[in-house]
Amino acid sequence: MSVAEASSPLHPPIAGLPMYDWPEVREATDALWTGLRAAFDARGFAPPAMLSRDRDLFDLWRDPGLLVGQTCGLPLVRHLAGAVCVLGAPDHGVEGCPPGHYHSVVVVAGHSRAEGLEDLRGKRLAFNHPGSQSGEGALRHLLAPLAGGRAWFSKVIETGSHRAALAAVASGEADAATLDAVSFRLAERHDPAAGAVRVLLRTPPTPGLPMITARGNAARVEILREAVAEAIATAPRDVREALFLQGFVPMEAADYAIIAERDAAASRLGYPALA
Repeated sequence: MSVAEASSPLHPPIAGLPMYDWPEVREATDALWTGLRAAFDARGFAPPAMLSRDRDLFDLWRDPGLLVGQTCGLPLVRHLAGAVCVLGAPDHGVEGCPPGHYHSVVVVAGHSRAEGLEDLRGKRLAFNHPGSQSGEGALRHLLAPLAGGRAWFSKVIETGSHRAALAAVASGEADAATLDAVSFRLAERHDPAAGAVRVLLRTPPTPGLPMITARGNAARVEILREAVAEAIATAPRDVREALFLQGFVPMEAADYAIIAERDAAASRLGYPALA
């Protein structure tokens, strides 16, 4: 029986790569999907023609037909454990990080006199949304030992996206923002707001945004990993440059335990959320 024949007709295959799907690089994302689709098809899967872009993220991640998707490390360890299989993480060549890892950056206005976290006490923070590892979790890990269970910021602004958090600092609505390093690199290339801020600090590295598949594909994880690695390695140079792709690093769910450990430690220290 082929891989395609083994798949359940009750759950049509879907795929989504939502985490860095900015309008400016959407053509490159689609080109990457073309390569991924060919690699999956060559191995007997039945990939969808197009990426899903209109689904609620949790619905996408939990869909039993998910062939390949990408989530964030904090939702993975909090909500998706046991519901999905981890394939690994793309390597975006983030400076100061091992392959397949990334960190967050905390940015402030270019004219800000802030020199460290202490200078942000009582200031206004913008971030994408609660439950984001790069927007909230990474910064909570740094602040929890310092905050003593008390609020660090005078105001926390949930913006809905890293890009909007960056814009809040550039416009003066917020004093600082936290966003992931790859998003900031995209902003430096495509968004004038990046020119109005500077990086105050970088958080410790964690495994990058995990590529996942439905739990029903557990027996075929190695084949899926092989396909993803091949598609990234053979993607056209302009696609890899547009998406900062340098390779693919296979990982297991256990590799993301560090995120769960830091999340739990921050809660034990009485700092369960930035707000």
